[in-house]
Amino acid sequence: MSTYNKLSIIVPCYNEEESVPLFYAEAIKQDEFFASKNVELEFIFVNDGSRDKTVDVIKSLREKDERVHLVSFSRNFGKEAAIYAGFEKAKGDLVVLMDADLQDPPALLPQMYTHIADEGYDSVGSRRVTRTGEPPIRSWFARRFYGLMRKISNTEIVDGARDYRMMTRKVVDAILSMKEYNRFSKGIFGWVGFKTKWLEYENINRVAGETKWSFWKLFLYSLDGIMAFSTAPLALPLVMGILFCLAAFVLLVILIVRAALGYNVLALGIFSAVSFVGGVILGCMGIAAMYLGKLYLESKDRPKYLVDEEF
Repeated sequence: MSTYNKLSIIVPCYNEEESVPLFYAEAIKQDEFFASKNVELEFIFVNDGSRDKTVDVIKSLREKDERVHLVSFSRNFGKEAAIYAGFEKAKGDLVVLMDADLQDPPALLPQMYTHIADEGYDSVGSRRVTRTGEPPIRSWFARRFYGLMRKISNTEIVDGARDYRMMTRKVVDAILSMKEYNRFSKGIFGWVGFKTKWLEYENINRVAGETKWSFWKLFLYSLDGIMAFSTAPLALPLVMGILFCLAAFVLLVILIVRAALGYNVLALGIFSAVSFVGGVILGCMGIAAMYLGKLYLESKDRPKYLVDEEF
């Protein structure tokens, strides 16, 4: 059995003025349990350039509870930057990452702690076993994404996995050692490894506000994940080249047969060949350009975020 003294609760926030008070009210219900374990709590709310009154709400919580801390960005840098900032600011020997919308139920915190403290796990992750309440098209694409990642990546990315996860300090330090600018936390959590326990629960809808993740943003985020943890797309030009050669051979046979039958096949042959080759070339260039774009951003070595205010 291990002894831990402090649990840092990291909460990325973007326009969550309605959700933050509800989240805090639910989270402090776990005070009694953690007090019985002599574990101190600290709340680190990372404001990712919110345009509403999220910062004011967090400041009002601070007036009542000195365990509440704020890291406020100078602009919107994205959730990945907020997660990284929270890890950097966390002082606990245990750290948990949660969303403010209560889709990550605080009631699971005692169970997560028990798995780590009593059973020796380094990390306790959570995954949804259902996607009730989520648009069907989004659910379908999400499952296809996780299936694809399992096939093209050596990193374990569990279907339905949430960012909601409790970790020991050594896991957090391992995550912080990965300095890349283009981050995909679900992949990073799997890449660092360590002994992980998975908790399953039914999907929970937001308690307030609206999701900040449109289908297009999720699509771009999935591309980030693929490029961050798989080089399989770089092999696609080779596969397409082989397919093109086979298709060209079949087309050549068809053209020869049609020519032998007296048909004029010149225009059809030229159009088919140019269209097919052009599509292959553009597709391959697009894949290479996306990877080069990521390398370009990494080479700039810009900070992942800038802080406007913190306490």
